[in-house]
Amino acid sequence: MITIIDYQMGNLRSVQKAFERVGKDAVISSEPDKIIGAENLVLPGVGAFGKAVYYLEKLKLKELIIEMAKKDVPVLGICLGKQLLMEESEEGSMYKGLGLISGKVIKFSEGKKVPHIGWNQINIKKKVPILKNIPENSFFYFVHSYYAVPDSSEYVISVTDYDGEFPSIIGNKNTFGIQFHPEKSQKYGLEILKNFAEI
Repeated sequence: MITIIDYQMGNLRSVQKAFERVGKDAVISSEPDKIIGAENLVLPGVGAFGKAVYYLEKLKLKELIIEMAKKDVPVLGICLGKQLLMEESEEGSMYKGLGLISGKVIKFSEGKKVPHIGWNQINIKKKVPILKNIPENSFFYFVHSYYAVPDSSEYVISVTDYDGEFPSIIGNKNTFGIQFHPEKSQKYGLEILKNFAEI
């Protein structure tokens, strides 16, 4: 069973419906007793980094997610959820992220239009299971002002050009973070969700 973590910040139902469209059952839960039995974890998110960490801690979900990832339960962070996989962020710097991938979250540099919004391509750097059947330079739908920068290039799975490259997919073992919204990215977005469900 795929469990979508409800920490009061995200378009949870649209992610659940996207999994249903590819024939995969997914439940939404904020209850640790139910989440601990998940086969795959999905961490969506829209909003501010600090507020998100606050709710994860308040609901006693932060340490649980870390524990499950260490036990090789596949984890997928989407948009803000991807950023939460990191150690820290310039946005809400008093809060520490999950630390599943070493590095930090930074804001796009001055002079760039933010948020980065709309369709953009990915340049695949590393083939991983979630990119099965995804062609090079496929388009996905982005909405974000911050992006995650891992400490090592080994964690960078794809990059996207927005007046300079930024990591659009990152990963470490069975933990993956995608900056775009697969549930809004039509065919290839749904394919990524299907691939993740089958890990």
